Amino acid sequence: MPKVKNIFALNLDDNTREQFDHCCAQPFVVKAALMPDAHLGYVAPIGSVLITKDYIVPSWVGFDIGCGMTAVHIKGKGMAEKIKENSDTIFSSVQKKVPMGKGEMQENAQKITEQGRKEYKELVEKYKKGPHNKQVLQFLEGKAIRHLGSLGSGNHFIEMGFDEKNNAWVVVHSGSRGVGYKVAEHYMKASAGKDKEFEKTYPLKEDSETGKEYLNILDFGLEFALLNRMEIIRKTIAGLEEAIVEKIEWELWVNKNHNHAVPENGFYIHRKGATPAKKGERGVIPGNMRDGCFLVEGFGNRDFLESSSHGAGRKYSRTDAQKEFTMEQF
Repeated sequence: MPKVKNIFALNLDDNTREQFDHCCAQPFVVKAALMPDAHLGYVAPIGSVLITKDYIVPSWVGFDIGCGMTAVHIKGKGMAEKIKENSDTIFSSVQKKVPMGKGEMQENAQKITEQGRKEYKELVEKYKKGPHNKQVLQFLEGKAIRHLGSLGSGNHFIEMGFDEKNNAWVVVHSGSRGVGYKVAEHYMKASAGKDKEFEKTYPLKEDSETGKEYLNILDFGLEFALLNRMEIIRKTIAGLEEAIVEKIEWELWVNKNHNHAVPENGFYIHRKGATPAKKGERGVIPGNMRDGCFLVEGFGNRDFLESSSHGAGRKYSRTDAQKEFTMEQF
């Protein structure tokens, strides 16, 4: 099968191009595309789409399995004004309900909703029915649930924004948290066959024992990420209700992962920070703190491998930005 490689990246630097070319050079890659906002990643560039045959690559999915976006519409007349008028109170209320930052959230176990607990238990039971690793299962049945409903760090965020009609929205950018990290590390080491220098392109054959295990836990991780963002939404809505002392009606608009590997028509589509964009498919591309997020629908462009930009990018790391800019400039 001839290899197809399309590059749509703007301001593409040499390191990102080299990283993408290295991924594309793998014999099991049949198609690849680089999105407009692509930039350097750990092993595969953020904003890359890589379609493979017979093999799946844990390091291309990376540590944050199922990172993605969720958007809900807040219903009710005058809700936008109420949110704006009570923004400080809302911020404080939500911050108390949604754990943020790195690591396990031991205290978070007390904050998980009944619905969240129920759906998490169902996910674990589903995972147990497929090929699985006992060590990983022990983690899922133990400490893993502590991560449910926590935001994380980096460019993950909760945003309350308003569209051109002044409708209120809540948008969440997060993934599978420490659960995805632990799983990814385990199977990246397994695919590499070593405990050091495993963050490279080491594929797993789909029908191998380890490959089957990874596909099963990958499915768990992707569903956990969806569940995690919905748990964050529920906690955020609860915080909003407390702040404005009013019951909130809301409607889910989209909940999608943009960091995954999914089977489709006999192939595996690895999207490393690329928004799925089949024709009519809803998505969210996060912008920045000034412009907010963009609610989008896919065109189904085959050249882009039915994908679009990741969003939420930045030219400076947080550490570099602190050195380069003052708060007054910000």
